[in-house]
Amino acid sequence: MHAHNAGQVARIRCGHCNVKRFYKPLELREVIGNVTIEQVRAKVRCEKCGNKDSMNAELFHPVGQELETIRFRRLVEIRWERRVIWKDE
Repeated sequence: MHAHNAGQVARIRCGHCNVKRFYKPLELREVIGNVTIEQVRAKVRCEKCGNKDSMNAELFHPVGQELETIRFRRLVEIRWERRVIWKDE
């Protein structure tokens, strides 16, 4: 929450396939909770390769031109699925 108030941006990158995504910390808090950036790194998985071990997350202050070129991933909705699990007796 402090990162959002300070104007920071979260950059999450997959070390395996080198995909970078930029998030607003307030929206990450909605999904993951109010945790540190180290805990975010442990909870995310790459959407492209599915790898969880090579994820890197950091907070930074974007400046000038960099802020205009960043494409943020925005939270649209959180959908909860109900799964039925059967057990034979």
